[in-house]
Amino acid sequence: MFLEENIYFCAATILKYMSKSIVLIFCLLGVSVFLQAQSYIGFNSDNYSGVNAITINPANITDSPYKLDINLTGLSAFASNDYYGVNVFSALKSGYNFSVEATKSPSASNNATGNMDVLGPSIMFNLNAKSTLAVFTRGRVFMNANNIDGTTLTALNDTTTDDFAFTENDFNGLGHAWAELGLTYARTIFSNANNKLKGGASIKYLKGLGSAYAFGENVTLTYDADGTDLGGGETTGSIASSGTLNLVRFEEFDADNYDYKAPNNASGLGFDLGVTYDWDPDGFSGAYAGDYKMRIGISVTDIGFINYKNGIREAYNITNTNVSEQDYEDAESIGAFLNNFYTRGELGTGYKIDLPSALHANVDWNFNDKLYLNVNADLSLMSKTRITANRIANTVSVTPRYQSKWFSFYLPLSVVQGSGLRLGAGLRAGPLYIGSGSLFSNLASDESRQADVYAGLKIPFYKKDTKDTDEDGIEDKVDNCPEEFGPVENNGCPWGDTDEDGILDNEDKCPEEAGPLENSGCPWQDTDGDGVFDKDDACVDEAGTIPNKGCPEGEVTEEVQYKLNAFAKTILFDSGTATIKNESQAVLREIAIILNKYPSAGFTIEGHTDSSGSEDLNQELSETRANAVKAFLVSNGIDSNRLLTVGYGESKPIFSNKTRYGKSRNRRVEINLID
Repeated sequence: MFLEENIYFCAATILKYMSKSIVLIFCLLGVSVFLQAQSYIGFNSDNYSGVNAITINPANITDSPYKLDINLTGLSAFASNDYYGVNVFSALKSGYNFSVEATKSPSASNNATGNMDVLGPSIMFNLNAKSTLAVFTRGRVFMNANNIDGTTLTALNDTTTDDFAFTENDFNGLGHAWAELGLTYARTIFSNANNKLKGGASIKYLKGLGSAYAFGENVTLTYDADGTDLGGGETTGSIASSGTLNLVRFEEFDADNYDYKAPNNASGLGFDLGVTYDWDPDGFSGAYAGDYKMRIGISVTDIGFINYKNGIREAYNITNTNVSEQDYEDAESIGAFLNNFYTRGELGTGYKIDLPSALHANVDWNFNDKLYLNVNADLSLMSKTRITANRIANTVSVTPRYQSKWFSFYLPLSVVQGSGLRLGAGLRAGPLYIGSGSLFSNLASDESRQADVYAGLKIPFYKKDTKDTDEDGIEDKVDNCPEEFGPVENNGCPWGDTDEDGILDNEDKCPEEAGPLENSGCPWQDTDGDGVFDKDDACVDEAGTIPNKGCPEGEVTEEVQYKLNAFAKTILFDSGTATIKNESQAVLREIAIILNKYPSAGFTIEGHTDSSGSEDLNQELSETRANAVKAFLVSNGIDSNRLLTVGYGESKPIFSNKTRYGKSRNRRVEINLID
């Protein structure tokens, strides 16, 4: 509640003192500089960040090096502005005067933002090899001041006069504190040897702890330090103002006699969503942390709002002249003063405060097992004109890091929108993590516009060490290639395979020519180039055909065709059956001998019958007889794919079926070359 208290303190002070150094929105600007800074920069990119990773991308908690990670406490703070430039360490000392000692950078729209983030007791554990669950507690404070005209701040810092005047068009400021109780689930969605896709989501119960915001429209104000005559030679300040001032706050807040208690009926739900993609062209080694060549992550955090159902909204037309500073001194309360001297507009009850929704994009390169380079962008999804929304400062950072199991070190270089470059450092040493994204830049500069710091303690429970990363039987500490499988005789490094034939060079007699294992890695020779390797070629020096074992084969001549059919016509069957008579088997073997001489040639086996019996029966009989001949030839070594059978029944007689002789000649088998 520190922020809300300061907001209302500043609001009261402008009306009470009208000093050059205090105006409500500018108090917001000044207070933000003291918010000691942070966003876990560097640590969040560490693969050993554990449960803390939920703050940037819920997908990061799965496939982690921990079987269990308990965060005891973690505090981060961050602040930036684009008006005041200070030596941060001097500004922290009591008595520091911003008006005199800070450098100023006025613009038409100066802005400031600050946040504190406390990650309370939180736990992350694995459900199985692919799924992880986390339960976390978190307290957060955010403050933003937007669209402040820098000339106003310049006027307030003018030490040559007690009088001042300013004009502001549209400005706003918001302070908000809330607590979170969240549940995160993450899992590996897809994985293979080279790719992993992981996703995660958080759901958060939000409890509002306090909020207040103010915004003005076309506000002008003139302060004359001794413009009101009190008589007797005494004067007091005189105030002339115009425009509209809107003040909104949670109902338990009393600006005059503040005694904090949490507001009633202030709650909501929030969501975080994220995915990561890991890639390794050489294949994942199985290590638990940093097991990738490149990781790409994208997430959206803080989706949602908190509804302050009993909140108070007030609007005042502050157009008035010659309002005495003494009138404020004599007023019973700020509310009484506003109501007495300005016109109060419509009152309302209830309002919603949007969470600081943001987009996070991250790319992480792994140069070896310990050195990484991380590029991260944090971009606000909330406009500065959205007066009910907090927003983060847009930041892009490049962070080299050294990472190991018990120790990591980071050197983040960042650009914060409106505040310039910053260089910091951070480390993780077992259970301790600490750092700042602006440590070195704040040490070196007297014009720093941002600062941050973080620190925390956790209890990590690591997964079992992988002592043999490549599982080649050689411990990593004595393995010259701990991430590549290799034999003992080569000190754990793999033998090469120059010709990529699957035979390692140390066993390959032809290491530069691909060849089969049975030929010791050398290619088989084919002297005559007929596609038949010499080892299988019966005619090594004479090109032939593969079916003829590399030897040439002659053509099936008319004489050969005649001989085949002469033999075929002597094939006899039992009457009315497809059973080949025993005396015909010798003829069929002779036919097989002829066919084997022409292994590339195909033949048809045609079955014919006489006209005895029905036509259908004869057709069937002719087919079965042709198949019977084929079966015999196949059993004698003829490739079945070379033989085509067909039955013609009684449809193709070569003699008259009116005589016994003619019928005997019509009952035949013919074997013909397929052209």
